[in-house]
Amino acid sequence: MPSTPPPQYDFEIPPIPHLPTPSGSRHRGSFGSSFSFGPQPLIDSYLEANSSTYSNNHSIALDPNRSILHASPLRSSPRRNRRPKDSINRPHPLANDTTGIFQHSDDDADDEEEYEWGMVDRMRLWRHDALMQHLYETAAFWGDKIVSWTNDPNDAFWLAQTYFMQHQYSRAERLLTRPFPTSAPKHPSTPPLNLTNGDISSAASKGKEKERDALPLSVPIPRLPLGPTGMIEEMQAISESVSRLVDMSVACRYLAAQCQVRQGNWSDATEMLGEANPFRDLEQNKPAIPDIDGGIKIEASMCNLRGLLMLKLNRGDQAKNCFMEALALDVKCYDAFEQLVSGEMMTPEEEWEFVQGLAYASQTPQDAAFIQLIYTTRLRKYKHAEEHALTRQRLVEEYGLGHNPDVLFSFADALYVNFRWSDCFVITSRILSLVAIHNATTPLHIACMYHLKHLHSKLFILAHEMVDREPENPISWYAVGVWYLSNGKWAQARQYFSKTSLMDPRFGPAWIAFAHTFAMEGEHDHAVTAYSTCARMFTGSHLPLMFVGMEQITLSNYDQADEALNASYSMCDGDPLLMNERGVMAYNRGEQVYAEAANLFQHALDLAEITQSSQQSWTTTYVNLGTCHRKLRQYEQAKDAYQKVLLLDPRHSLALGFLGLVYHLTNDLDNAIVKYHEASTPTQLALSIDPINGYVLELLNMALESAANYGIHEYSPTFGPEQFKIQAARLKEKFIRLKPDSKDLFEFYVNAATRGLPKGSLSGAPESMNIE
Repeated sequence: MPSTPPPQYDFEIPPIPHLPTPSGSRHRGSFGSSFSFGPQPLIDSYLEANSSTYSNNHSIALDPNRSILHASPLRSSPRRNRRPKDSINRPHPLANDTTGIFQHSDDDADDEEEYEWGMVDRMRLWRHDALMQHLYETAAFWGDKIVSWTNDPNDAFWLAQTYFMQHQYSRAERLLTRPFPTSAPKHPSTPPLNLTNGDISSAASKGKEKERDALPLSVPIPRLPLGPTGMIEEMQAISESVSRLVDMSVACRYLAAQCQVRQGNWSDATEMLGEANPFRDLEQNKPAIPDIDGGIKIEASMCNLRGLLMLKLNRGDQAKNCFMEALALDVKCYDAFEQLVSGEMMTPEEEWEFVQGLAYASQTPQDAAFIQLIYTTRLRKYKHAEEHALTRQRLVEEYGLGHNPDVLFSFADALYVNFRWSDCFVITSRILSLVAIHNATTPLHIACMYHLKHLHSKLFILAHEMVDREPENPISWYAVGVWYLSNGKWAQARQYFSKTSLMDPRFGPAWIAFAHTFAMEGEHDHAVTAYSTCARMFTGSHLPLMFVGMEQITLSNYDQADEALNASYSMCDGDPLLMNERGVMAYNRGEQVYAEAANLFQHALDLAEITQSSQQSWTTTYVNLGTCHRKLRQYEQAKDAYQKVLLLDPRHSLALGFLGLVYHLTNDLDNAIVKYHEASTPTQLALSIDPINGYVLELLNMALESAANYGIHEYSPTFGPEQFKIQAARLKEKFIRLKPDSKDLFEFYVNAATRGLPKGSLSGAPESMNIE
């Protein structure tokens, strides 16, 4: 099946005004010259590095088109390793590992010179190995000694990373923002081993090692302490030779901002990153430019973090632009994609156009097709059904991902959107058998268990297991709330939905379910408020506005309902449920728009057929369509619609009653009486469909009177007692044969007709009765 070619759509990064900072015109090297944490000094240094004779390493640290791979512990070593003669001093295996997470080119592997590994080199490997084994205290202990000896910015960066992994965010931030020497001092590759009275003495050389430079005893390596007020207590000469790590490296600035975010310092983190991308207007940084070293651009990561900050500051539109910019700069930045999609910041059509128009080919030429396919599977399924099906087929057949949880989730999501609860539950169960927790799948799994009533007991067990296993996961408490919702305990359900939204304010299902509790309880005003709050938070989702319209229809506020439904339709025109609600709104306007309402209901059914939805889910829409045709006196079309409902659900009381009404209006009184009885009387299993429906009972009474009256006039134009008894006996025999338990009711109406006191007119046709 051919797919629709992707639109030629490139995300354009909007221009921003230059952000002046107090230190923008001052020299970067002096820490004492400015205390601004804004990114402008970093930009100035980057521009200077690209236009002057700065060292290559300094230029790399400032390049936003790179990842942090160049800061690998293996690259921080001042000496290359050699293969020693004895096994005692054999280098760590990670020293020669070129396949790990810090992968580098091995161009020099063949012509490697033989150098002795010193103490610093070995400690760097200890630090790295400890990080890989989650021994963070060990990594921090040895890393601190390395920084004391080397003052190497890379060593300081990895020490700050270690603090960050230990959740010591303040400690990491202090290391990154304190004054740091701009150049490392000369030191031996193996630091002195003997410390006596504060003097450092050289270790004795063994074997045929080369002579090493000794550290001058009179010049210690300063740590440049900060005073109580944060001012530097050092000579101006020393102050001019130091800088902050955040001004020396983009990666350090990004890590410092991460620390501030973890501490809840939103304003400080915003100043650290800048209100907008400071590299945006540079010619060297465009979305089409690939990452230099094959990793993920640090600039894209900074844009993603800036978007998270904007969410914390309730700036939804700015957050959306930041995430879009991050993904445009580097299509591998999945975090930004996840925020855009799961947070529903874009409408379905905007999502499609943006994702299909990213610069896959220019950024990742070898992997462009796969990245585009795997991203497409996460988009909403209201439109482009054929493209989604083809995407899943290619991922399964060409890439062998038939059992991958993310690809299976795409199948489940499509089934859920089409109201195929049972099929969706099968897929979600398969996913959760592969992985214990899949954050995208678990809400679908819980929702399917809510809709399938026979699974409510399993939902109770699942909720308990999730709370025991993952108490810090908001989805666990969401499952508890859904179980209370399934049992009609609205207050308890609201309590747990509130807890879920407090744990994760961006978890959309909890907000929607919270509003549902008010709607189901009959608190429609509160429901409108809750849905409106959800609509403000998830600006790309049409569902909250649709639910607002449904509640306004219930409250008979048709103007507000029409406004909400039209706004929802402008965001998504492919949802059959929304088409049904728009048809209900048109029907409530009056007789002049019954034809428009019928067209909307038919459109909803057509959309449901395109998406291969479960037909049984649309019985209500068929009933609505039949009612519109009946109001338009199109009785054959109305009869077809009601009969379609009864094919899907033979016990549908409304369809039975309305079909009886159509028969009544077309003078088919016998079938009308049968359908009225089927809709309003108990069945052979002593179960009633709708035994107390007053409208159907009244219509049944009128049909019986009309049948008796028409039968009398048909058999006796001169009407006499004998003729009446013959006709009454014939009707009684037929009626009792169909409904044996209604003998007394028939006798009552026959006696009433004999006394000349019928409830309906005996002389007029059924069309003249007010039975609509």
